[in-house]
Amino acid sequence: MRLFLILITTLTVCCTPAEQEQTKQSTTKNQPNIIFIMTDDHAKNAMSLYGSELINTPNLDRIGRDGMVFNRSYVTNSICGPSRAVFLTGKYSHINGFRDNSDAFDGSQMTYPKILQQNGYYTGVVGKWHLKSKPQGFDYWNVLIDQGDYYNPTMVHMGDTIDHTGYTTSIITDLAIEVLNQQVPADKPFCLMVHHKAPHRNWMPDSVHLALGEQTYPLPENFYDSYENRPAAAQQDQSISQMFMSSDMKLKPSLIQVETGTGGAGDNSNIAAGWQRLYDRLTDEQKKTWDAYYDPISDDFFNRNLSGNELLEWKYQRYINDYLKCIMSVDENVGRLLTYLEEQGTLDNTLIIYTSDQGFYLGEHGWYDKRFMYEESFGMPLVMRYPPLIKPGSVNNNLVLNLDFAPTLMELLGIETNEPWQGSSYLSLLNGTQEEIHQDGIYYHYYEYPHGWHKVKRHYGVSTSRYKLIHFYHDIDHWELFDLQQDPMEMNNIYSTADPELIKEMKEKLVGLQDRYGDEVAKGYN
Repeated sequence: MRLFLILITTLTVCCTPAEQEQTKQSTTKNQPNIIFIMTDDHAKNAMSLYGSELINTPNLDRIGRDGMVFNRSYVTNSICGPSRAVFLTGKYSHINGFRDNSDAFDGSQMTYPKILQQNGYYTGVVGKWHLKSKPQGFDYWNVLIDQGDYYNPTMVHMGDTIDHTGYTTSIITDLAIEVLNQQVPADKPFCLMVHHKAPHRNWMPDSVHLALGEQTYPLPENFYDSYENRPAAAQQDQSISQMFMSSDMKLKPSLIQVETGTGGAGDNSNIAAGWQRLYDRLTDEQKKTWDAYYDPISDDFFNRNLSGNELLEWKYQRYINDYLKCIMSVDENVGRLLTYLEEQGTLDNTLIIYTSDQGFYLGEHGWYDKRFMYEESFGMPLVMRYPPLIKPGSVNNNLVLNLDFAPTLMELLGIETNEPWQGSSYLSLLNGTQEEIHQDGIYYHYYEYPHGWHKVKRHYGVSTSRYKLIHFYHDIDHWELFDLQQDPMEMNNIYSTADPELIKEMKEKLVGLQDRYGDEVAKGYN
């Protein structure tokens, strides 16, 4: 917190007159409002519009049904802060400078909120920021410190630290509605970023959803993956088997004699104290509800003395129950926001975007978390609603990236800039004027190793509509090739047996994208 507040007081907006001039355009009353809703770690398989059998998300689904669903939307770097930096800048991590969560975002660079602000928009961000520096380019900002807490969060409102009481997903929504109701000038269009903490680890559900009880969910087909011919996958530390018994499983700390799991941290010596801190944040009334739900689960667990696969599958059920309950709250609060806009008569003149900063593993490969270029964490949900432009019920199967968001928004609003976006606008996909392929290959690069959590090796790769080529590097030299049509769960690495011409073609495409995006570091490992 101290580091965050120091940065807040020392960092200032740095935008040259030339930069301001190059983006300044006239604002018309026909420009849409924008609500950009982003969650953290929302897997596509936890949204019913994408065919999930785990959960029903009627309010999130409504955005897609009334607009467009993107089936193949991806991130350039599957980790929280870097993904957010890419959304803001339209540039890859090695260009915007935020490669992993140990970095701090350079707020002086150009971002799409700055451009919107310069073009007459009222701009705001509420909720998770997670970039370690002061939000810039916003008329209003009220953000969580670091990851934030699920209950009774401390937030920084325009530099002032304020404690809140309640459930964070609901508080963020309350603040968003308050901004729209009280802060936005009547003569200005607005762009409000509503960024939720949920469903990020450690998945503490709202007390109102605890009454739903525990359900039993089916195991993913590859839950017991053996990682054959995929050594980087075998060496990760994000297996459900290694989850913490306290903060992840919500067992009573007093009954846990030894934390047996690494939890992705390697060192689990401080985890029990960390979980106690989270529990102590609850009010007495919240603790009463919490204990009434989790204490029987804890007592039952210690009475059963589980081991082996029984223990592993118990951990999965505990994890997935809490994770999905966090998303239930997100869905309900998105519904509240849509209802408010509808009541104000501004819903149909507002571009609604819902997405996540990346995907997540819900037991696939036996994992939780993200980071890998495999589909579950590489992909993310993306739905957009704006009736004047997007035909209801639209479904798109083109490859799109979080990199593409900023240039798409600029073209949609008719704002011309000289900003060297690395992404490509997909406006023609939204308005239905383009049927051909948006792009035939997308590039990915993950950096956070050996520092950070989960021991996922550094890697980069290229994915097309059918094939994916990945190179793990740094302290490993291993190539993987997957046929996504024949092997959608990415269990069979065919690099050593594939047609040499296919490998040549994919490597040429990889190098071409590295040249295009200026990723010289990765080229040195090819």
